Amino acid sequence: MQDITFPKSLKKGDKIAIISPAGSVEIPQLDKTLELIKSKGYEPILGENLYIKYQNGYSYAGTEKERINDINWALNDPETSAVWTSRGGYGCQHLVQHLDLKEFRKNPKWYIGYSDNTVIQSYLLKKGFASIHGQTIKTSSFGVTEESYELIFDILKGKKLNYKIDSNPDNRVGETSGILVGGNLALIYALLGTPYSFDFTDRILFIEDIGENFYALDRMIMSLELAGVLKKIKGLIVGGMTNMGKENENKEYEESFDSFAYQLIANRISKYDFPTVFGFPNGHIFDNRPLIIGSEINLKAEKKVQVDFKNS
Repeated sequence: MQDITFPKSLKKGDKIAIISPAGSVEIPQLDKTLELIKSKGYEPILGENLYIKYQNGYSYAGTEKERINDINWALNDPETSAVWTSRGGYGCQHLVQHLDLKEFRKNPKWYIGYSDNTVIQSYLLKKGFASIHGQTIKTSSFGVTEESYELIFDILKGKKLNYKIDSNPDNRVGETSGILVGGNLALIYALLGTPYSFDFTDRILFIEDIGENFYALDRMIMSLELAGVLKKIKGLIVGGMTNMGKENENKEYEESFDSFAYQLIANRISKYDFPTVFGFPNGHIFDNRPLIIGSEINLKAEKKVQVDFKNS
């Protein structure tokens, strides 16, 4: 089994680096969460290029060089104890070949984010480090629960995660244990066949996504099958599937757990017998509870679903 390092717990007064590794952000979009971090007794330290905007077919938070400089500063600065990303979007793939972990290895720290940050979290796990797949500093248009942030602070304090959620009709009952991998499905798919892809053997895979056409979702699940991923994993957790199926122009885009997306996934994995949980509260959704990528978990899917994290 891979040796995975879990960063040490934070204490009051510790500094948290705030960076924008992908899409650009406006100052007011971060103010509320930055104040929340301060109220918890931590000091947010802003990356030099946090609020930079660079247009190149997309509004990036700076050039590739600027974003590389910020993420390497955040990962390696001995003065900071965690790295919290402002948002996802697109752009983390630009950085992954240039990441420097020289000082990070001596002082591992939590990396917090989701969406496009799946790329960085996959890289960190390949190198043996756990990370937090959780809410970014910027909240999206659908907002975020207070508990979603509180649970991140719990992890930073060293508390273990345990979740009990309602069962879903598409679930496949069973119990299994393994290291949790995954994140945003589009990025898991984009990393397949590269040196930065997750190792899926005997792992429990988590997936979530937003705004994909149903045929694109099917294509990504098919790619997981063709790459042998579904033969390797011991369990599957499916989180938010939000605003899916935009090929239907008359559809209301308000679903967090799209029933047709779930049915599509369930049909594709029907020949496999691993336990499967649908409707887990993580993703581009209001109730975005954090997961620890790299933690060994016990997954029990019965009348109630229980997910217990053994490491934090």
